[in-house]
Amino acid sequence: MTTSSSCDGCRLRHRREFLREAATLVAGSLLAAGLTPGGAAALPVRWGRAILSRDDERTYPIPTEDGATIDDKEQVILVRYQQKAYAFNLSCPHQNTALRWHPEDNQFQCPKHHSRYQPDGVFISGRATRSMDRFAVRRDGSNMVVDLDKLYRQDENPDQWTSACMTV
Repeated sequence: MTTSSSCDGCRLRHRREFLREAATLVAGSLLAAGLTPGGAAALPVRWGRAILSRDDERTYPIPTEDGATIDDKEQVILVRYQQKAYAFNLSCPHQNTALRWHPEDNQFQCPKHHSRYQPDGVFISGRATRSMDRFAVRRDGSNMVVDLDKLYRQDENPDQWTSACMTV
């Protein structure tokens, strides 16, 4: 005959208390870091193409939600993140390897040397020595026009690099 120990209920209660406290700690940490539960969610990645090509300009619909859209034909990454839209060169600034979007981490990563970047292109860590290169962008109605002839490096064109985005 098996009997239940009077401590079995205690272990279960302690486990529930631990899980509740851990969840509260995680939520508090996210809020302290400035992330809301929606901001902590994985940003989706999509594949897309320009809807209009004229000279060195490519026109795309402004993304309707946060995430990344990759146009591998034009070597452009469009990102909508925290009410801003950006257009990046698909290549890592370190050795021109195509960057990959990691939605579970909400960051770009170079598969060759593991340089990592925030959704706004800001360098986090790795062998690269600067943030992702940004194309000049402008709004045209509900579209985003990317000028492929104007690529800004953070280290060489800091003012243009900073302003190479749109509020959405």
